[in-house]
Amino acid sequence: MNEIKKSCASTDQTQSKWDSINWLKCEAAVQKLQARIVKAQKEGRHNKVKALQWTLTHSFYAKALAVRRVTSNNGSKTAGVDMVTWKTPDAKVCAITELKRRGYTPQPLRRVHIRKSNGKLRPLLMPILMVSEKKGARQMPFNNASMTWQGRHPHNGS
Repeated sequence: MNEIKKSCASTDQTQSKWDSINWLKCEAAVQKLQARIVKAQKEGRHNKVKALQWTLTHSFYAKALAVRRVTSNNGSKTAGVDMVTWKTPDAKVCAITELKRRGYTPQPLRRVHIRKSNGKLRPLLMPILMVSEKKGARQMPFNNASMTWQGRHPHNGS
C-alpha cells in the first residue's frame, strides 16, 4: 500500500546504476541466451526458440546492451527526429526502463542532406534513438540463429 515510486529522474541512484553495470557479465548473459537459442534451433525445438527469444528481448541485460550500442557508436552525437540524445547516465537508465513492447508508436525518419564529393547533395535518413535501440534489441536473438541457418544453407544467405 505504501509503495514508494521512483521516477527516472532521481539523481545519484540512476547514475550509479549505469556506472555499476558489469558489462562483462551483461555480455556473457546475452551470449549464453543466444547460444541456447542456437542450440534449440539446431535441435528443431521451435517453441523453445520462441520462448528464449522472448526471454532475451525482455531481459535487462539485452536492453542495457542495446542502449550501450546506440549511445557508443559514431552517430550517437546526432539527434534524430525527436531531437534527443542520451548523453547522461540518467538518460541511459531511463531509456532502458522505457524500452517496452507496448505503448510505442513509430515516428517518421528525419531527412538531412549531406554533401557528396562532387558537390551534389544526397539524402540521409536518421531514425530517433528509441527506434535504433528497439532495432538493436530486436535483432539480438537473431544474430547467432541466422548464422546457423546460413551454415546449413550457404547459398541462401549473404
